[in-house]
Amino acid sequence: MAMIAELQLRSGIKGESYEISKTMFSGIIESMGKIRAIDDCNGDKRLSIDTEKSFIDDTKVGESICVDGVCLTMVESYGNGFITDVSKETLTCTTFAKLSTGTTVNLEKALRLDTRLNGHLVSGHVDGVGLIKKRTPDARSDRFDIQIPEELDRYICKKGSVCINGVSLTVNDKNTLTFSVNIIPHTLEATTFGNLDQGDHVNIEVDIIARYLESLNNSFNSD
Repeated sequence: MAMIAELQLRSGIKGESYEISKTMFSGIIESMGKIRAIDDCNGDKRLSIDTEKSFIDDTKVGESICVDGVCLTMVESYGNGFITDVSKETLTCTTFAKLSTGTTVNLEKALRLDTRLNGHLVSGHVDGVGLIKKRTPDARSDRFDIQIPEELDRYICKKGSVCINGVSLTVNDKNTLTFSVNIIPHTLEATTFGNLDQGDHVNIEVDIIARYLESLNNSFNSD
């Protein structure tokens, strides 16, 4: 965390910085939920999400939950689920614009300072939407080839980190505008990756370190 703070401070030398989220996640999925209802609210949407009661037992109204890679605020809870609002901006930048009732989503609660970081630092701020071009069996794993928007291409590198639908993953291979990841059997079972296939869209958050390094590089080059 100290490294992140230092990068944030230094990246603002020329007034160009990326504000780090006060809430962070690890990309390690804790549970899956199911969209119970989607209500239209003057251009925004309100989601009701069913999940295991144990997932929200220690969560209070106002806390952040990462839903399919998107950091959302719990505004209400009920017996076996919670309610959250989705802004127009989020609907524009993520797969949530096409979300439907019955859809299964990945869930993760915000990190605590005494929590192990088993994945990588994830802010829950989706950078863009990717398209699954192919899903191929690869020994006991499945390989997913994903096409990404041109503006995200420079942030993806082989063996680097990427967050897809809230899941922290390592990039297996990288080509122009596409990259691949291998999903092991446990992850296929414990996340929504088991339900994904060719033609599906996914939320992508690039490694936050890559964005800070780009900002630093731009600042140094403008000196």
